[in-house]
Amino acid sequence: MTFRTYAQVAGADASGLADQVAAQRAQVRERLHAVRRVVAVMSGKGGVGKSVVTAALAARAAARWPDRVGVLDADLRSPTVARLLGAAGPLRITEAGVHPAIGPGGVRVMSTEFLLDRGRPLAWREPDAERFVWRGALEVGVLREFLGDVAWGELELLLVDLPPGADGVADLAALVPDLLGALAVTIPSDEARHSVARALRAAVEAGIRPLGVIENMAGYRCPGCGEAHTLFAGDAGAALAAEFGIPLLARLPFGEGPDVEPIVEALA
Repeated sequence: MTFRTYAQVAGADASGLADQVAAQRAQVRERLHAVRRVVAVMSGKGGVGKSVVTAALAARAAARWPDRVGVLDADLRSPTVARLLGAAGPLRITEAGVHPAIGPGGVRVMSTEFLLDRGRPLAWREPDAERFVWRGALEVGVLREFLGDVAWGELELLLVDLPPGADGVADLAALVPDLLGALAVTIPSDEARHSVARALRAAVEAGIRPLGVIENMAGYRCPGCGEAHTLFAGDAGAALAAEFGIPLLARLPFGEGPDVEPIVEALA
């Protein structure tokens, strides 16, 4: 079975889909023209604390740039960043577009959290047949709308919290050609290392610059004796940094307020 792209279809395009996509991409560029840095936060698997790290980065960056930091929660099915940042809806809609919710420090947040009834899963209105064919296109369409329909305003930093896996980073690269790069979050385990390595390779192949690795849950401190202990065996952070020739930006302990200032400094 072979497929043709719209550029290969002879004659007029009755659907006008190609023009619609081009117009939406132009709108994304217009929305983001006043955003100095767009940075993806990615991982290869769930459960590594990527969204917790994203929220911590946003809060610390907002201390440096008050009212000029935004977060787009691109994990459409399991949105958590809004709650972590204390941002709540309802969203305000004006002629200028959809205005993001505002959290402490003036952090602007857009998430499906504001669009779903509490406890309800994300559901698509795709045709009953061949649902899996439509789902990917619909998810990319939502990401495009979050970028193009939201009035982000002037920002120093927009963090995009991607879902686990390798697909999201390539989709974002297509929508945001001026993406500064991607931060990769891992835990120390060897399993996490291999998953994150696959995601980083996908980022590199999509033309995205890896900005560094953040090793989360890198041990914990005993509340009784104060001694540091290992939580997961392995050295995934250092191994990934060496493999891809990028810095290990931080090793964050479990259960403590993460010190992400060095990471914000690296983005500044």
